[in-house]
Amino acid sequence: MKKIDVSQLLAIAAGGATGALFRFWVSNAVYAVLGRDFPYGTLAVNVLGSLAMGFLYVMLLERSALEPVWRAFLMVGLLGAFTTFSTFSIETLNLIEAGQVMRAALNMVLSVAASVLAAYVGVLLGRAL
Repeated sequence: MKKIDVSQLLAIAAGGATGALFRFWVSNAVYAVLGRDFPYGTLAVNVLGSLAMGFLYVMLLERSALEPVWRAFLMVGLLGAFTTFSTFSIETLNLIEAGQVMRAALNMVLSVAASVLAAYVGVLLGRAL
């Protein structure tokens, strides 16, 4: 088992706190402009987070030798708290780029359908209490 790097854990925690605040501010700003009749705020953070994850993936993993602690802060902490959709998006894109289009499609369908179903079950369980 790999030894835990405390500096990476602290970077993830700091990034997570920052990302959570950004998510709150961005989604509420979008809702203030577009209203709440559709999940525009969530859609906005998911799309922005996916864009940022794709950009940072290339810049930090393919083109840079940035210290792992900074990658942990930005990609795991900040974007992980801002939106987990960014991780889903980059993983699906990696499947597509690897020529695994059917697996990518399956990931998209299962991720969305299973997540919505899980949310529904959670709501039912919560309401049953």
